[in-house]
Amino acid sequence: MLELLTYKLKSYFTLAMCGIMPPLVCATEPPAKLNLNLPSGFEANIYAKLDSMPRMMAFDPEGNLFVTSAKSNRVIMLSDKNHDGIAEAPALITEDLNAPHGLAFIGNTLLVANQNGVVKLSKKDDAWSTPEPFISNLATGGHTLKTIKIGPDNHIYLNVGSSCNVCNESNPARATILRYTAEGKPAGALAVVGRHTSLPPIWAKGLRNSQGFAWHPTTKEMFATNNGADMRSDRKNGPVNDTLPPEHINKIMPGAHYGWPHCWGNLNNAHSMMADPNFLGAKGFCEEATGPAITLTSHSTPIGMTFLAKSQFPTEFKTDAIVALHGSWNREQLSGYKLVRIQFKHGKPTRAADFATGWLKNNNAWGRPVDVAVGPDGALYVSDDRAGYIVRIVYNNN
Repeated sequence: MLELLTYKLKSYFTLAMCGIMPPLVCATEPPAKLNLNLPSGFEANIYAKLDSMPRMMAFDPEGNLFVTSAKSNRVIMLSDKNHDGIAEAPALITEDLNAPHGLAFIGNTLLVANQNGVVKLSKKDDAWSTPEPFISNLATGGHTLKTIKIGPDNHIYLNVGSSCNVCNESNPARATILRYTAEGKPAGALAVVGRHTSLPPIWAKGLRNSQGFAWHPTTKEMFATNNGADMRSDRKNGPVNDTLPPEHINKIMPGAHYGWPHCWGNLNNAHSMMADPNFLGAKGFCEEATGPAITLTSHSTPIGMTFLAKSQFPTEFKTDAIVALHGSWNREQLSGYKLVRIQFKHGKPTRAADFATGWLKNNNAWGRPVDVAVGPDGALYVSDDRAGYIVRIVYNNN
């Protein structure tokens, strides 16, 4: 307890010195012109500057970029009708939502994940309808933001984060990824057999907060980011160890359990699990949990994830994925605040390498990447909820 108090006091001292609210890192004004560090041949520009803290993104069938803002409870649309790589003024699609985060399209129907459920909007004559309930009664509080995507099986996938940092949840639908049919009916991994056989929506569990997920373009296997717990130790009642737990990229399999709240990926054997000495589970729990496909630096907060198969990037990138690291909030040696490239070989992730850096310099961060999406033009789009930027990254063949 003393170690934890000391750690928090140190963090708040940093806060006082920086003169800002969390995250505990000195913030600077975003640059008017980007100067990101990218691999040779890549270029970045500001596609749009928004005042609504953009989070998750999705392209509609016409190629317009839709963006949520959990803070302003809005969904906006960005278009680039003259194809100059810079969006025109944003158009408001809907507002007065409830902490909207993820969004996805089924044809011309827009699904938006509020914190308490999913709503749908229909388009007719270039106008969008009033949001209607589609999936209801999702758990709120704690990690409350929900991401929604349509899988290659045409089913709907939703993340529901944990209610806490480390705890045993009373609601089995917390710390999960849920699955529904395109009509919004539960379609989880395991049926409950009783008087009436039913199929709950739980697809995978033991996932503290998996806000980003995508499907491999060839194998169609699902991969998801996951945020590990804060202020953990490698010893019983020991001091906080900032290197634990590592962040996970998990291959999501139906019915699998990924370890939270009792274990995390072993730094010395990435595919196995290590027990949390301060929150032990039942005997054999961690041995039976599914280990990560690959690990990332602790507390770097991976969120958005996308594969690059449809990008206009060089061929060697096409089987890989990009993950947005939102950045740490209470780590002494800051981590994240960048994009990483997850390299795949034979359908399996083998290595994580920096792809875009420059949001963080000398303990000062001007931005925090959230989501990544490949547009119909083959460019990579990045949302930033600190700077308010949508960044567009292209590969220049010249």
